[in-house]
Amino acid sequence: MQEVDSYSQAQVLALNALAPRARSRAELCQHLKKRGVSDLDANAALDNLELQGLVNDLEFARAWSESRQRQKKLSKRVIASELRMKGVSQDIIDETIAEINDDAEYQMALDLATRKYQSCSHLDSDVIYRRVHSVLARKGFDHSVTSQVLREILSSS
Repeated sequence: MQEVDSYSQAQVLALNALAPRARSRAELCQHLKKRGVSDLDANAALDNLELQGLVNDLEFARAWSESRQRQKKLSKRVIASELRMKGVSQDIIDETIAEINDDAEYQMALDLATRKYQSCSHLDSDVIYRRVHSVLARKGFDHSVTSQVLREILSSS
């Protein structure tokens, strides 16, 4: 049986890692190193995948951001932190976060808070405030957004 060269093995490992979901270049590099691929072969394989358009940190960051906003209702701050943990460069993070509209983020926080308010509106106002505040804080919304949303929700009740 013919031995597979390490570059080809790196290509296959990287492609298999990309099958379930898109990944950042740093994630793929870490994955390959964990599998015993040399730095030289890992970088060569990842360079080739970038040329083919299969690895693109900017597209990855945009897709991650959109997904996390839509599914998890996360704030810019939390998304930026997640992208940092995934090894995306700060320039790309800044560009991606700048694309998130402040009004859209506010509306997302308001929708989230409204849903939480509806589930606990029968409770004491202090409990409502604490629960709505907590859900917004867990999602990473900053104090100014949280305060504004709470004022709006509690004044309309």
